[in-house]
Amino acid sequence: MQICSCDLNRKSLRKSERLLILRLQAPFQTLRRLRAVFMLKVYTRELSYTEAICEALDQSMHQDPNVLVIGEGVPDPKAIFHSTKGLQETHGKHRVFDMPLSENGMTGICIGAALTGMRPVLVHQRLDFALLSMDQLVNNAAKWSYMFNGQASVPLVVRMIVGRGWGQGPQHSQSLQAMFAQVPGLKVVMPTTPYDAKGMLIAAIEDPNPVLFIEHRWLHNIKEQVPEMMYRVPLDKAQCRIKGQHVTVAAFSYANFDALLAAKTLLSEFNIEIELLDMCSVRPLDVNSVIQSVRQTGHLVVTDTAQKTGSISGELITEVVQATFGQLKKAPSRVCLPDYPAPSAPSMTEHYYPNALDLVEAVLAQLDVQPSPTQQLSMQQSLMQQGRHDVPHLNFVGPF
Repeated sequence: MQICSCDLNRKSLRKSERLLILRLQAPFQTLRRLRAVFMLKVYTRELSYTEAICEALDQSMHQDPNVLVIGEGVPDPKAIFHSTKGLQETHGKHRVFDMPLSENGMTGICIGAALTGMRPVLVHQRLDFALLSMDQLVNNAAKWSYMFNGQASVPLVVRMIVGRGWGQGPQHSQSLQAMFAQVPGLKVVMPTTPYDAKGMLIAAIEDPNPVLFIEHRWLHNIKEQVPEMMYRVPLDKAQCRIKGQHVTVAAFSYANFDALLAAKTLLSEFNIEIELLDMCSVRPLDVNSVIQSVRQTGHLVVTDTAQKTGSISGELITEVVQATFGQLKKAPSRVCLPDYPAPSAPSMTEHYYPNALDLVEAVLAQLDVQPSPTQQLSMQQSLMQQGRHDVPHLNFVGPF
C-alpha cells in the first residue's frame, strides 16, 4: 500500500482513518530520518595508536588555548614515540615543552596550573618514572576537589607508558594500574585501540578531574580507521569486542590482543565462543558490563598485564562473584603475570609473560574440555610466536 502525505489533507477522511495513516507512515518517516543521519559522511583514515594520540592532543590544543603538553622528551626529535610529533612547531614553545628530571616538582607545578584554569597533559615515557611523583598525585591531585567541597578541581592528564620487552627489566616495565586505581579521586584508563585512544584522551583532557592515561608500548604501532573529527569515548565503559555464549573474557590493555588470538583458536578447534570485553577503564571499573555477560555465560576469565596479587583483576572477580554467585558454573580464573619482578634476560622473559595459549587453556579449564594431542599441537603451532618473543612483531626494532 502506498501512502502519500496528501492523503492526510483529504477532508473526506474520517478522524480514525487519518490516525491509521499517521501510524502507518511513522515507520517510513523514522526510516527516512535514520537514512539521512547515516548518509552523513564521517571521514576516517588509518592511523596508528601514537598518531591517534598526537591528533587528539593537536585537536584539543586547537580547541582550548589552556591545554599544555609537558614532559621529558616531548619536543625531542623522537617525540615520545612520535606521539607529540609536530606539536611544538604548531602550537609554540610556550605550550609544548620539555621538563627537568624532577617528576614530583613538575607534577606539583602542573597541579597548580590546573587549579588556575590550565589543562596540562604531563607525559612520562615510562609509568615507572611517575612513581617519583606519587606524593603530588595521591595527596594533592586526587584530594583537592574533595577537600574544597568541589569548589576547585584539577583537570590534569598524566600519560604513562607501560614498557615490555627489549630487556627493559624490572624498573622499566611495571604495570601498576591497580596501585593508582586504589586512590579515590583518580581516574585510570587503559585504551587498547587507536580509536579509543583518541576519543578517551580528548575526553580525559576535557574532564575536570585528574586522569591517568596508561598506554602499553606494544600497542603504539597498532593501526585502524580513526575519524578525522573530534569525538569522545566514555572514560567509564568497557567495550564488547566479540559476542559469545560460552565464556566471558575480560581483558585489560594489550591482553586483548592475546584474547583475540585465543578466540580464533577456540572457535576453530573447539567451537567455543568467548565474549570478549575490553576493560578500557580501570577506575571507574565497569563491573556491570561484566556482570551482564557472566549472567549469560556462567563463566569468567580475567586477563591482565599486571601481577596477580593485589591486581585489578582480583577486584573485578570479587565484585562479579558477589553479584552472580548463584549463576556461576565454575570459579572464575585469572591469567596474569607471576608475582615476581620482570626479568631482563630474554631466556627468562620467554616464560614470564602469559600469552594466548595460556588464555586458551584457562578457557578450556572453565568448560572442563581436555584437548586431544592433535588439538594441542595445532594450538601451539598457531599461537606460539615465531622468532623473537620480546617484540610485538618481527619488523619492529623499538623502543627508541
